[in-house]
Amino acid sequence: MALDGDTTAMRLVMDRIMPPPKDRPVMFALPKLETPTDAVKASAALVAAVACGDLTPSEAEDLSRLVDRFVRAVEATDILERLESLEAERLASTEL
Repeated sequence: MALDGDTTAMRLVMDRIMPPPKDRPVMFALPKLETPTDAVKASAALVAAVACGDLTPSEAEDLSRLVDRFVRAVEATDILERLESLEAERLASTEL
């Protein structure tokens, strides 16, 4: 039908081939995240940006989820490093 010139069918085909973007880029300078402590600064910056209207609450929520995932990834890495260290110490003490 789209090939025969049906504009509704053309739109449906184009929506399947190249759907319209659901998100837009958010122009916001999130503070650098290196440690979980940096997440507090990032969260404060997000709250301030919402308060002054630079970000919508939903944009801040999406960015907050990114900050939260970063913190969880750092914490999981820290736990893994501690566990490996304890296992290495235990192995070294049993070899003596």
